[in-house]
Amino acid sequence: MQPSELIDTAHYLVDRNSTGKPRQSDLNRAMSTAYYAMFHALCRNCADCVVGTRQSLRSQSAWMQAYRAANHGTVKTRCLNKLVMNQFPKNIQEFADSFVSLQKKRHQADYNPDHEFTIYEVMTEIDAAQKGIEKLNNSSIEDRTAFVVYTVMQKR
Repeated sequence: MQPSELIDTAHYLVDRNSTGKPRQSDLNRAMSTAYYAMFHALCRNCADCVVGTRQSLRSQSAWMQAYRAANHGTVKTRCLNKLVMNQFPKNIQEFADSFVSLQKKRHQADYNPDHEFTIYEVMTEIDAAQKGIEKLNNSSIEDRTAFVVYTVMQKR
């Protein structure tokens, strides 16, 4: 699953209604999809950093195991730890902040039937997700690997 395709899907959900105003269900799905774009960017980063990016040189089963290692709640909790997160470069910190913010909004979108989003709010979050993913992807391999170790691996 490509994070960029999820961003495209989120935009599509907001823009697809030819009558102008998207349905609230479309806005909810777009918000949720924007979060999942960030989550899958994190998962892909995890697998690429731990196993490698070149398919011909990696075990696909090992890559999938690393991809599936991230836990939503654990990642959020670790991203909220400012003592540790402040040691990461600004790009990683901004990804983490957007991840936490968008996860909260995804919970509203998926679990609160009374919550309503505005088009502006959803578009703002889609843009934040896209920028956060770019910031993660543009970070050094060393910083991305350290972020994986901190957010995904269990502390012992």
